[in-house]
Amino acid sequence: MRRAIARPIGLGRGAMLALGLLAGLWVANSGLLDQIMVYWDDIAFLSRQHMMLVAASGGAAILVGVPVGVWLSRPSAERYAETVMQVFNIGTTIPTLAVIALSMTILGIGFPPAFFGLFVASLLPIVRNTYAGLLAVPSHLKEAATGMGMTPLQILWRVELPNALYVIFSGIRTALAINFGTTPLAFLIGGGGLGELIFTGIDLMDTGMLLAGAVPTAMLAVLVDFLMGQAQLHLIPKGVNPLR
Repeated sequence: MRRAIARPIGLGRGAMLALGLLAGLWVANSGLLDQIMVYWDDIAFLSRQHMMLVAASGGAAILVGVPVGVWLSRPSAERYAETVMQVFNIGTTIPTLAVIALSMTILGIGFPPAFFGLFVASLLPIVRNTYAGLLAVPSHLKEAATGMGMTPLQILWRVELPNALYVIFSGIRTALAINFGTTPLAFLIGGGGLGELIFTGIDLMDTGMLLAGAVPTAMLAVLVDFLMGQAQLHLIPKGVNPLR
């Protein structure tokens, strides 16, 4: 019987591109494009800040989440796995804005509390998918590798991780989507990013400024999701990749 594989939930690639095209046409035809271009210098500067926040917090979440997920999937950590996972669940249950506000009281204002809040928000999908993906590797593959004389570390690298890679990539893809959607909140504590244009535009009721922050944020999110989808398609070996 074919084993079910967790897939990221969301619009298909074609639907996302179609929505993006329709949004672009609406902006161009409504005359808002000229209003947005007034803020081009701000868009370029704040987009770099935005990407730096996403790259730093998302990269840290990957570097921590994947090893933690691997450790939780080991037989020696079986008794602690669900308890540790519940700790991560609690961290994700708390709204990210509340996490950022609480971290601000300890880390001050600026990049550090924004980084910490986004890091916490991105961690659970990576840990959960790494843990679930490794547990879903068929036992007969591991038994065959043991019979061939492989050590536990060799089984992990050559058998378990390649077979779990698709699910791990899905977790990373979900985490980056959450990260991009949350990063505009960093502006509220001085973390920078495109949220500066979004929230200032809301306060001033300036539609052009609002869209100058919202449109690049959406475009960057779609671009990163597309690149992650391409990486998921081409970097995972064909024999264990359900997309190929």
